[in-house]
Amino acid sequence: MSAKRLAVLVVPVLVLIASAVAQINEVSITAGRTFVSTQTVKSTGLPVHFGNEESVAFNYARFLKSFKAFGVYAELPVAIYPRMDLNYAFDKVPKDIGALFVTPSVRLNIFSGESVTPWVSVGGGYARFREAPVTLYDNPNPGPRGTNTGVVQFGAGLDVWFWQTWGGRFEARDFYSGNPALNVGTSNSRQHNYYVGAGVVHRF
Repeated sequence: MSAKRLAVLVVPVLVLIASAVAQINEVSITAGRTFVSTQTVKSTGLPVHFGNEESVAFNYARFLKSFKAFGVYAELPVAIYPRMDLNYAFDKVPKDIGALFVTPSVRLNIFSGESVTPWVSVGGGYARFREAPVTLYDNPNPGPRGTNTGVVQFGAGLDVWFWQTWGGRFEARDFYSGNPALNVGTSNSRQHNYYVGAGVVHRF
């Protein structure tokens, strides 16, 4: 199933369920880095390297249902890296890229309601890449300045509730998306965007 079809299925279900169940809500913000897997250019066999750039992620979640030690949440992870430098042997690729990921998801918390709660998440949605207006050597970029694509999200994390409704969050997510416009043909049609971050979570 494609990421776009998955998003079409996931979004209405989450909206309907969340609107019908008025329960616990959560918001979180984390900061960290995004690591993008290297792409290989088919015509040269040479790699395009991506910098490991600072990133930020926001999340809204609503509790849906509990099953003994497990809790099910509908959540909306949003992750951003404003600028990620690229490196390639020739002056073809954009100097840098930026990205926005919006992925409605379902999250399963283990030991839900306890002070230490591991969790896993899966979902899909929309990704938007921004390509720099210039190439590596500051020549005009002949390619697009923006690329839209579907994205699938897989995540895992740990929430530690240290004071009443406030806690710390550690999370790792893979936003598996289409490629930005690199102006070169690569061996992969999709790329892994691994986000790792830490921050705070608030329950209300």
